[in-house]
Parts: sequence; structure tokens; C-alpha cells
Amino acid sequence: MWVTPDTSTLNAIIVNCVNLDKTMPKLKTKKSAAKRFRITGSGKKILRRKANKNHLLEHKTTKQKRRLSNLVLVDETNEKEVRLMLPYAK
Repeated sequence: MWVTPDTSTLNAIIVNCVNLDKTMPKLKTKKSAAKRFRITGSGKKILRRKANKNHLLEHKTTKQKRRLSNLVLVDETNEKEVRLMLPYAK
């Protein structure tokens, strides 16, 4: 048996559909990228950590471990991909 909805229900459905069409969809930030990369104050450069500083540190020299602690710039070839993962970064 088919029941016709009342006019207030139909109006609410139509209003919701119209409102959805007017707004642009939000872009989602990749949370894994947000935790790994940092944007500089100017917003022109992206910083990242160096690899090989998590474990097996016993055989590495103090000098090597100290240099691995510094942040470095993301290479130009990867910068576009990182920026796509962080749409709301400066």
C-alpha cells in the first residue's frame, strides 16, 4: 500500500536538496600527512623529519644521530603531492 507523504515533508526534502547543491564539498586533510609534515611560516616550504632515527641507534655515532634529528625540506618533486594531502595548510 502506497502512502503519500504530506506537503511539509516534501518541502523539507526539496529544501535540503537545494541547499546541498549550493555548497562546495569540504576537502579532507590526510591526518597521516598532517602528523609528518610542517609548513613554514611563509607557507612556501614544507619540512619533514629524516629517516633512520627510530631504532637501531646503538651502532650509530652521536654525530650521525644529531644530524638525523634536524628537519629538512621536502624535495620539489614531492612537494605537490604533500600539498594535495594538506589542502588547508598555508
